[in-house]
Amino acid sequence: MPAPEATASIETRITDLVRFGVVGLFAYWSLTLVAPFAIIGIWAAILAVAQYPLYRRLENMLGGRGKLAALLITLVNLSLIIGPLSALIFGSLDGAQVLFDKLKGSETLMPAPPESVRNWPVIGERIYNAWSLASNNLDAALNRFQPALLQAGSKALSVLASIGLGFVGFIASVIVTGFLFRPGLKIAEFTNVCAHRIAGERGQGFVRLATATIRNVARGVIGVAFIQTLLCALVLKLFAVPAAGLIAFVVLILCIVQIGPAPVFLPLILWGWMTMEFQAALLMTLLLVPIGLIDNIMKPILVARGLSTPMLVILVGVLGGTLAYGLIGLFLGPIVLSVFYDLLAVWIRSDRVAVPAEQGLAREGSGVVSRADSGIQG
Repeated sequence: MPAPEATASIETRITDLVRFGVVGLFAYWSLTLVAPFAIIGIWAAILAVAQYPLYRRLENMLGGRGKLAALLITLVNLSLIIGPLSALIFGSLDGAQVLFDKLKGSETLMPAPPESVRNWPVIGERIYNAWSLASNNLDAALNRFQPALLQAGSKALSVLASIGLGFVGFIASVIVTGFLFRPGLKIAEFTNVCAHRIAGERGQGFVRLATATIRNVARGVIGVAFIQTLLCALVLKLFAVPAAGLIAFVVLILCIVQIGPAPVFLPLILWGWMTMEFQAALLMTLLLVPIGLIDNIMKPILVARGLSTPMLVILVGVLGGTLAYGLIGLFLGPIVLSVFYDLLAVWIRSDRVAVPAEQGLAREGSGVVSRADSGIQG
């Protein structure tokens, strides 16, 4: 017969396992219920953290009217999303109408290719033949390239559908963000309590680090991208460039995903030199080149301001997060890498503290100081 103490220990373990199983079941069940809204919730949290200082300043300016301040910020955010999107849609519709009118009137859509195209290496003859066929007999060209066009069209439709769903989700996130401003202090207090229960004082330091990283990335990446896009749109309007709204939208996306406006500016400058007068082409070039270089100056200053994490770590997080998780990885990437970098720095520093006293004194004499640990404690 087992001893009474052993029996009680077995019963206690079984009870604990049952409790853990019930808690795990409810946790899994809750996650499955929340999972469809996870992206919206993450975006809403990021936007609330990034814009909360603006909300507090606006609330003070309005005499403590928090609801009105949250409503104004939400309306501005929606206008920044819906405005360019509407311009893009209407611009596409106008282009489609022009194309339809040309097809209806049997007008030539493409000019004949220049003879110099034949001299292009490797692909010159193929491009010349396909271009000639499209300019002379569009119906025959469409029939010839129908399989490739159908495949490209299906991929384009899937990409457009994904982008459309992403915009709808982002609009929902903006609306949810408006409801997070007023209870922001309570949410921050709850987050700090959870972080303290997990990692003590350092947990709260990591929360502050994540908050500062979100705001710096918002200023240094999103803010600079909007500035570049606005200046680019003004230049395009100044020189009456066709499809200016579409070009500006592409510039915005390229700047946000850290590719930069060069893939758009270089063909645009070449087009200007081929179609404009010398003075106009030169002036447009002199305006676009500085716009393309703005992020190289402003981004390092804004992203790394107030952080102990090296600039290289943050930029790698921005690029890697964007490539791995899309636009939301723009914020998640630098947060994860910054926290991991500081965790690694704390672990290395704790290992240094464990060395013998005389070695520690020698290291202090050499001036080796852990910058990341001091940043967390600050």
